[in-house]
Amino acid sequence: MSKIAVIIPCYKVSPHIGKVVAGLPACVSEIILVNDCSPDDTGEIISRLAAHDSRITVVNNAVNQGVGGAMIAGFNEMLKHDSDIAVKIDGDGQMDSSLISELVLHLDSGKYDFAKGNRFYDRNKLQSMPLIRRLGNFGMSFLVKISSGYWHISDPTNGFFAVRRETLQRINMKRLSRRYFFESSLLCELYFTGARIKDVPMPAIYAGEKSNLSVTKSLFSFIPKLLARWCYRICMRYFVYDFNLGSVYLLFGSLSFLFGLIFGICKWIKFAGLGIAAPTGTIMIAVITLILGFQMLLSAVQYDLTAKNPFEME
Repeated sequence: MSKIAVIIPCYKVSPHIGKVVAGLPACVSEIILVNDCSPDDTGEIISRLAAHDSRITVVNNAVNQGVGGAMIAGFNEMLKHDSDIAVKIDGDGQMDSSLISELVLHLDSGKYDFAKGNRFYDRNKLQSMPLIRRLGNFGMSFLVKISSGYWHISDPTNGFFAVRRETLQRINMKRLSRRYFFESSLLCELYFTGARIKDVPMPAIYAGEKSNLSVTKSLFSFIPKLLARWCYRICMRYFVYDFNLGSVYLLFGSLSFLFGLIFGICKWIKFAGLGIAAPTGTIMIAVITLILGFQMLLSAVQYDLTAKNPFEME
């Protein structure tokens, strides 16, 4: 049986953290509470909890680092001990800790290295969600799929997850975001460890707490970060660590599409200025290279969808 460590980032969670800790199942052998320089009495409360529960270790961040910074501190503390699996839950009581055993079960099976919650399996919850928030979540999921290479995952901002110790040790912690982009950046970095990910259906629990994360705002603020992660993954995957059929599709598809687009625009401007129709041959060159490039780029996406992650360990 794996030894489970639960890591809880704590920031302004004084009304809930006691109940969250008390609700953790007996299978949890270690509890790491990270006080992320919370301005309220959260630090005092978790210190009192630690005095009455030998499983609890308190980590204090000298300055507020955000959920990502708190989790990195928790990961580093967990790796000092002998726990096999790290589970992250929030301290605001919005996660059902009874599902910890289900997350861990998938890792113990040996089929997966990372298991995360997915609230979008619940159709009733989706229907009750405001349309703009639903679209924002779907848009975020799609962008993270592209950037991370994990096309089958959804609900990327869900912070309820379990990860194997060996996988944690292979992650480049320096590339993890310290703030709300943490969960998405973690998925992107997991790709380079070859981690096998399992989405686990779970309900969300709301008891009047107001989230500090706006999905619609995050969708736009995350776009540049996700674009950078996507470029990095494509470069590493197809042009540094390997060169394969997907690389050919990407390279020649991009060149053909860009040539057709630029050539077509330049010729349209030229002949529009002259007040005459562009020759049929000129139009065909632009159209054919555009279509050919687009088709090759579609083939590159298909290759990325179906090809095995080259970083995955046997």
